[in-house]
Amino acid sequence: MIRFGRQVCGDLDAAASREWLVTDGLGGYAMGTVAGLRTRRYHGLLVVAAPGAASRSLGLAALDPVVRAGERVFRLATDEWAGGAVDPAGHTHLAEFRLVDGVPCWRWDLGDVVLEREIAMAHGRSAVGVVFRVLRAPRPVELELTPLCTWRDAHGERHAWGDPQVTPVAGGFEFEGVYRVAGPSWRPGGEWYRGVHAREEAARGLNPDEDLWAAGRFTATLAPGETASVTAFATGEPAADAVPTTFAGGMPAAFVDGETPSAMEIVASARRRAVALGGGDAVGRQLAIAADQFVIETPTGPSAVAGYPWFGEWSRDLMTSFEGLFLTTGRHEQARRVLLRAGATVSDGMLANTADTGTLEYNTADAALWFLRAIDRYAEVTGDLDTVAALAGAMDEVLDLHRRGTRFGIAADPADGLLMQGKPGFALTWMDARVDGVPVTERQGKAVEINALWVNGLASTAALFDRIGRGHDWSAAASRAAASFEHRFTRPDGLGLYDVVDGPAGNDPSIRPNQLLAVGLPHVPAADPDIVELCRATLLTSIGPRSLAPGSPGYHGRHRGGPPDRDRAYHQGTVWPWLIGPFVDAARRAGADTTGVLDGLELHLSEWGLGSVSETADGDAPHAATGCPFQAWSVAEFLRARALEGGTWVGR
Repeated sequence: MIRFGRQVCGDLDAAASREWLVTDGLGGYAMGTVAGLRTRRYHGLLVVAAPGAASRSLGLAALDPVVRAGERVFRLATDEWAGGAVDPAGHTHLAEFRLVDGVPCWRWDLGDVVLEREIAMAHGRSAVGVVFRVLRAPRPVELELTPLCTWRDAHGERHAWGDPQVTPVAGGFEFEGVYRVAGPSWRPGGEWYRGVHAREEAARGLNPDEDLWAAGRFTATLAPGETASVTAFATGEPAADAVPTTFAGGMPAAFVDGETPSAMEIVASARRRAVALGGGDAVGRQLAIAADQFVIETPTGPSAVAGYPWFGEWSRDLMTSFEGLFLTTGRHEQARRVLLRAGATVSDGMLANTADTGTLEYNTADAALWFLRAIDRYAEVTGDLDTVAALAGAMDEVLDLHRRGTRFGIAADPADGLLMQGKPGFALTWMDARVDGVPVTERQGKAVEINALWVNGLASTAALFDRIGRGHDWSAAASRAAASFEHRFTRPDGLGLYDVVDGPAGNDPSIRPNQLLAVGLPHVPAADPDIVELCRATLLTSIGPRSLAPGSPGYHGRHRGGPPDRDRAYHQGTVWPWLIGPFVDAARRAGADTTGVLDGLELHLSEWGLGSVSETADGDAPHAATGCPFQAWSVAEFLRARALEGGTWVGR
């Protein structure tokens, strides 16, 4: 259980910096803060994903509660406005917040009245349930709930422009033909709440203000022990003219007909699912729940969201997260389907990186190599060689096209068998930030982790093909590339491995964590404990390695500010928790000490994205979290590293 009392809940900065998340298994979610303050444009109770989470739309933004106990009135919402006012400030009445089995719960202490709220999402359906319960009161109290509504792309804002279409339906209303909200004793209303402020968007240099439509109110009179609940759910594709085109977002993932789902059952079902996920101890169970939040079903099979609230499906992130999300958690059948789905999409030896921009983008030099790593780990864990045989054609294509040449200059150098990649203006490795179209860390040439994955992919594929009786010539290519790797990447000064060789400016000696992949992968000749100790001394923090050693040219210790500032720092010193996995792999293979390296990440579970692990953190102490509060590969690699280190785990 993650739990906070009044000292956190009543401190707006502390409570608003801790975020909760519940998901629907389709890429949609509900998300907010302990304080109840919406600090991001992405926060809301019903965020609906298009298939594959390539786009999302925000529907029900909030449900503002008011309690009337005799002559006393308690406004329990916490809202911030463009002028700087926080009104109401319901967080001051919060006595407790807790996250239990993935379900967030708030308790307001109003003297002789105590009220509780729980929020959960249905799995496999775009539906959220909000349940209020009176725990104590001398006499029945009246509860009023005001739904604040919109329908717009999750990355944008909507402003007052005419009145939205709100249609009365049984038990509540339908908003602009795309979602319904149902609850007790609906009373229609309608007014714009103008200038609702999202402080995190202001901090990110983005537009922080929008307008929301207060559609009316639900009311209930509750005695102690009684509950009132509200359900919101996507209803179907809107009519072409239902939403102004400048405001329209992605279409709902699930078209819902039939009766309204029960909010009480949604909450109970979420708890049952969390219990069934397993995990042999408290941290393991929480990580199982966190991993489950990223796994989604798409029309073509299972996949994973890269991060909440703004990422969709990214093949690099999916394949990097594959072992932690699917194998460590015992999701073997879903793992098989993920690999088969990916294998069917290979194009010119590459995997599409993302469709978040609206079209498929084949712009990554490593996703297909991580795909080979995922297949190898799947075969090792499950023993399923039939699936390997089914994927053999795709595996051959990846290696053959990488050897002969594919997009963006990706090809094996005939001189040494190592993999080149890069094209001016593109950043094809995982360090892919660009500012004004110019890569911050271009890394054109032979990047160390790309070639570590290349050597490992050649060798592991050769071994798997031997096991399934498929002819190949990859063993010789693997031996040649491995020998070249050891010769070309080892720095003569003994300070680890070059980050890039044969780049436009020669060999790059920057001390980066990419070399950890070389040390940790089993077929790469780089198991040197000195490299681990170099990375420990210069890169490792309590929640993962930095992306560049402090003191290096271009180092940025803070990942803050507007988009250009954050992008310049993104891979120039910013901490990436997912790299804890490669660090543990490298340390274990080289025989180095790993005592205590995961302790900080366990503490991090209650610091920012509650029960989960952030995308990034500042390179400088105290390493405050940044980026997505909930990031798939951060959770996956922590989970996998913890299993390697002996963390108790019970699979599904």
